[in-house]
Amino acid sequence: MIAAVRIETFGCRLNLAESDLIQSAASAAGARALSIVNACAVTNEALRQARQAARHAKRERPFAKVVVAGCGAEIDAQSFAAMPEVDAIVGNSEKRDGALLARIASGGEIRKIIVGDIASALAPETLAVADARTRAFVEIQNGCDHRCTFCIIPLARGPSRSCHPDRIIAEVRRLVEAGVAEVVLTGVDITSYDAGPKLGGLARRILGEVASLKRLRLSSIDSVEVDADLIRAIAEEERLMPHFHLSLQSGDDMILKRMKRRHSRRDAIRFCEDVRLRRPEAAFSADFIVGFPTETEAMFEGSLSLIEECGLARAHVFPFSPRPGTPAERMPQVPGDVGRERAARLRGASDKAWSRHLGAKVGKTVEVLMERGGVGRAEDFTPVRMAGVAPGAFAQAFVESSVGRELKGRLA
Repeated sequence: MIAAVRIETFGCRLNLAESDLIQSAASAAGARALSIVNACAVTNEALRQARQAARHAKRERPFAKVVVAGCGAEIDAQSFAAMPEVDAIVGNSEKRDGALLARIASGGEIRKIIVGDIASALAPETLAVADARTRAFVEIQNGCDHRCTFCIIPLARGPSRSCHPDRIIAEVRRLVEAGVAEVVLTGVDITSYDAGPKLGGLARRILGEVASLKRLRLSSIDSVEVDADLIRAIAEEERLMPHFHLSLQSGDDMILKRMKRRHSRRDAIRFCEDVRLRRPEAAFSADFIVGFPTETEAMFEGSLSLIEECGLARAHVFPFSPRPGTPAERMPQVPGDVGRERAARLRGASDKAWSRHLGAKVGKTVEVLMERGGVGRAEDFTPVRMAGVAPGAFAQAFVESSVGRELKGRLA
């Protein structure tokens, strides 16, 4: 349909959840011929990709209005406004307003930049959109109160705000009734969740009150903020999936201090050890920034060795990208070619860790929740390719081999 609302999403899982909301709200309000770029601003590369997407959207559908929304709109509104392909720039609070998007689509909104004061934003009123997907993301929190020296996101997302647990539970129940088998709790900083219970208490309430939910996952967590209730939930709740994505960023204590992170290298190792004592099958992945200002080769080696010491299955690696307005921008910079070379080495170490992780699964039987395309996910989020199982169905898979970056299985 040439008049549809189309949306392209960049960045985090929260953006994915919000894109569902944006598209649904805009369509429900009657918007037609609208192309939306839900932009990330975490790196310069993310902004470049958003600009490229906006140009492509206008070339592909010249009759449609092009809107750039989200963190990119908050941080770099003027740059997007200078693009002739872009018709409107809409902030993180405003992008959920379906009536506004419909007005833009019809040519009724005259302002090009529609970005309010994110610092005064309230907790989100709407969470995920119920549909028949295998997995759904539910937003439980938005914003961040921390001020890591490299990060622009507090300026794009505002202060931390948590959704009321009753509304979250109602949303999870609605998703499950719509056929969703797995729910992922997402946000900007979900371990700061504090709307009565902490994150652990929320997870336990969801699992206790929505008994028909098969799987509950957590998106990226800050291990030093994990509460005692969450540790108990990890130990006791089998439906809380044993995969944990950690915001580590570095394996060197001095760099962590200069980043204003709240954990030490030892804290990260201890968390992984503690979780494995309670859930031996747990898998861990983590984010790393390499080439941070003042990082020496010895400091980088600390990140390289942390993959082994934490027993990570995979690392998501980002070369440092100075963001205007952040303290790290003013620190002594590491040459870009050095950062890129270190990123390649850390990705190589991650690839080896992932190959070991996959190899350890061969010959074992795992429970898989199938998705589209003949690939499903094991409980620890490992992808398993197998035939003969419909999307949304659970199956016991005997792992025959690892091929590329996934497992190959058959019905056990």
